[in-house]
Amino acid sequence: MNFQEIIRKPTLIVDTARVERNIARMVKRCHEAGAVFRPHFKTHQSGLLAELFRQKGVEQITVASVSMARYFAQHGWHDITIAFPFNIREISELKALEQYTKINLVISSADTLAAFQESLTNPYDLFIKIDTGYGRAGIEAGQTDEVEKLFSLFQHSQNTRLAGLLAHGGHTYRARGIHEIQQIADEGHQKLDALRKKLDPGLLISWGDTPSCSKAAMKYYFDEWRPGNFVFYDLMQYHLGSCSLDDIAVVVACPVVETQKQKNRIVIYGGAIHFSHEFIEADNDFRLYGYVVRFTETGWTAPVAGAWLESLSQEHGIVRTSHELNDLKTGDIIGILPVHSCLTVSALGQMLDLNGSLIPCMK
Repeated sequence: MNFQEIIRKPTLIVDTARVERNIARMVKRCHEAGAVFRPHFKTHQSGLLAELFRQKGVEQITVASVSMARYFAQHGWHDITIAFPFNIREISELKALEQYTKINLVISSADTLAAFQESLTNPYDLFIKIDTGYGRAGIEAGQTDEVEKLFSLFQHSQNTRLAGLLAHGGHTYRARGIHEIQQIADEGHQKLDALRKKLDPGLLISWGDTPSCSKAAMKYYFDEWRPGNFVFYDLMQYHLGSCSLDDIAVVVACPVVETQKQKNRIVIYGGAIHFSHEFIEADNDFRLYGYVVRFTETGWTAPVAGAWLESLSQEHGIVRTSHELNDLKTGDIIGILPVHSCLTVSALGQMLDLNGSLIPCMK
């Protein structure tokens, strides 16, 4: 059965063949760089799609929360890093997972470490979160005194072990081309390696962001890679140069609810609650919320020239049309390539493959 027959509302469609290609490519790049592959599962959030990673030999994974760790532990994953500064209000939920899986945690403060020492009984491996330039979370790499203070506290800890340093090169998303992505990876390696040499040469260095893991030369830079978005990719990655349009493995199927031919527009059922408010900005206040594609028997077309998702409100999406879309009528289905697939998956909460079969994901 073709998925279009069962679409009633905005629905994420997954091309699993593209997903498998994306996984295989990243596995190869990671192994060639001499690193352990610990992919982030926050993008797909699916126990079923996780099996495609297992088929490629992946045994260690990354998640964004305790609840996500629980979900994937229940799907048979036994070595999980929660790559988020740990929320100490969830220590009891964390302890409930001990019987299922090995959990690695991330900290950036002495307060969190003290809470662990007071509340945890079983041993945990911890990573210190280092900010190498993104500016979001973690101890800034240049604040060596702060890192050393936190490092010294591990010498007296009975139930935690410092496994390494962890960073997210999220500032690659602000890069202007592959050369800047490479520069960010180079600087991240230099900063983290300098800290490791100062603290303990045996520490692991864990790094994760899709742009650098997709395109930067990083052989022997990092011990562990944690990219996540690459499994689906999206328009943000395409405009950064991280992927091609053919690598984008998801599209949102949206019903047409109104045609406005005199304005060269159509209204779709698909708004900010489905796509988020992420956009790509160009000159003259131009904002792109998605590319428009047509569905085929085997997938979807290349983006329709001269058409794009130009604005979003809560449930409404306004599509700027071209002559190629003049045949559309109310009730038809069109596809929108999302700007940010991670947020779109979280917003929509369910996926279908090209045959219309449900791909279960975390609720």
